Amino acid sequence: MKFVDLVKINVKAGRGGNGALSFRREKFVPKGGPDGANGGRGGDVLLEAVGGIVTLADFEYNKRFQAGHADHGRGAMQVGANGKDLLIQVPCGTVVFDEEGRILADLVNPGQRFVAAKGGRGGRGNAHFASSVRRAPRFAEKGDPGEEKLLTLELKLIADVGLVGFPNAGKSSILAAISGARPRIAGYPFTTLSPNLGVLAVDDQQVVIADLPGLIEGAHDNKGLGLQFLRHVERTRVLVHVLDLSEPDPLQNWRVVCDEFKAYGADLGARPSLVLGNKLDLPGTEEKSAMLAQAMRDEGLDYLSASALSGAGIPELITAIVRLVRRHPPRPESTVSLVEEPLQELPYRRGKAPLPVSILRLSDGSFRVEHANLEKSVSRIDFDHEDALMKFARILKRLQVEEALEEAGAVEGDVVRIGEVDFDFQPGKIIE
Repeated sequence: MKFVDLVKINVKAGRGGNGALSFRREKFVPKGGPDGANGGRGGDVLLEAVGGIVTLADFEYNKRFQAGHADHGRGAMQVGANGKDLLIQVPCGTVVFDEEGRILADLVNPGQRFVAAKGGRGGRGNAHFASSVRRAPRFAEKGDPGEEKLLTLELKLIADVGLVGFPNAGKSSILAAISGARPRIAGYPFTTLSPNLGVLAVDDQQVVIADLPGLIEGAHDNKGLGLQFLRHVERTRVLVHVLDLSEPDPLQNWRVVCDEFKAYGADLGARPSLVLGNKLDLPGTEEKSAMLAQAMRDEGLDYLSASALSGAGIPELITAIVRLVRRHPPRPESTVSLVEEPLQELPYRRGKAPLPVSILRLSDGSFRVEHANLEKSVSRIDFDHEDALMKFARILKRLQVEEALEEAGAVEGDVVRIGEVDFDFQPGKIIE
């Protein structure tokens, strides 16, 4: 399967059902009254982290997701059925961003869920508006549209151990030697173009090891595989720096990797680690290994040497990895999400009048009325119903929209816009 760790998807929640305009008409039941029920709630789009998936490849071609629409309300107080939620499974370690690049959720543990798009609220039927002074309301609300969002999904693999180092340092060979993984191995740089995962089973513990693509100097500026490599290092608990002992200066290679971690940030430079000198089977590598061992002692780091080809030093490496992992247990993670305040139909300040509207004069001479949630309230009005205009007029009167328009310079006949609704300004009259 192709490894994909960055995709953009479009999610759209279901539309809420319309409320019903209905009156009970039954033989021998005089004045039955309104019995139009509410519409159902539109389906939500949810993202759920699941184990066993290690790539976002499923989203490379399927990028649009739609939850179910709700049914409309009906007479005889029959409430519309809710729309069916849509559950989208993503790999553990998926970070969700909005269009502005803000983090909406960080799905780390299996079973964590995030509501990516909320279904629209169902419209209220005319039975809801019946009261002692309004016994036969002849209007009902339309359902709200579901949320639609463009999301960016970024996968940061979750592994206990990350094998890091220059291209062709032998990371894939080390992974194959200490686990059951069978990564692609070849004798040239950048064989590994995407992370490979292996599992090291010791006693009753399983350690997930990631062979991460090699990086070069300037990776934090996205040179080479750059950020594609570094984002996966963020999730690892401990690091194993794999150095090629056949290189002219393996110590300098290690310093370059450390400098890239510091430049990238995300606390990579302070991550618990050990250093491994690989390819000990090649001639002239023992002297370099001894030099590296002394340099790492000076740095306060553990150093081992091994040969993935001959198997020398592999048992000691396994023991050291398991010991390091057990000393640094995983940190508790939780879903991170931005919580939005629920919208109310007409917001009020406690003990005071409604919040004032704002009037904008547009370039074509028309006027736009803006107010918190006023547009949503107007969008729910079904103007095909008999009393809808009266309801509309009551809302405008309550918010003193007419007075605000006159103060802004509107005169009779000017076009006024509230959301998707346009009407001619007729001060002192019922709006038509």
